[in-house]
Amino acid sequence: MNPNINFQNAKFEKSAMAKEHYPVSDMLEFAFAGRSNVGKSSLINKLLNRKSLARVSGTPGKTITINFYNIDDKIYLVDLPGYGYAKRSKEEVAKWGSMIEDYLANREKLVQTILLVDSRHTPTAQDVQMAEWIRHYHDMLIVIATKTDKLKKSEIEARMEDIQKTLSLTEDDILVPFSTANDEGRITVADMIEMMRAGELVPYDQKL
Repeated sequence: MNPNINFQNAKFEKSAMAKEHYPVSDMLEFAFAGRSNVGKSSLINKLLNRKSLARVSGTPGKTITINFYNIDDKIYLVDLPGYGYAKRSKEEVAKWGSMIEDYLANREKLVQTILLVDSRHTPTAQDVQMAEWIRHYHDMLIVIATKTDKLKKSEIEARMEDIQKTLSLTEDDILVPFSTANDEGRITVADMIEMMRAGELVPYDQKL
């Protein structure tokens, strides 16, 4: 038996800045990465149908820890610290890079890191670098384009094409438009996580 995840049965478990503080568990993990203020916490709240489980801040760069959310005692959703905040010192940026790379490289239960980008803008050089990191540690790239409600309907297709081109997405990769103002993308993201947990969502060339 492998019952579906009840995404509404969720709780914040802990924050960590080093691997010795990570939860000790056999549960699989799905991490969200992206620039500061791209909407990671808002996406987690929307996905869980909660208003404030994940702390949302209007101040970029507020999240400086790796935050673990226990979902139905089956998986963790992991909110990674945002990058690209201009007011951080070089020392802070270096510490961030070391912390994130250590998590991506050494967390055995990490199934997939999902990249969030702002649908209104061309992905930055740091977004491209994060996409390359994710490709290094995972077999495919999953990108969520946030804040699509702030675009005109006539703009969405062109913005998705720009993101696809800038991040060099392939047929094995996935791009999901997402909005917290409505339900666009919520069910798709939940279904993807459920399928990855069950081992049913893998790159095309691994299905052969």
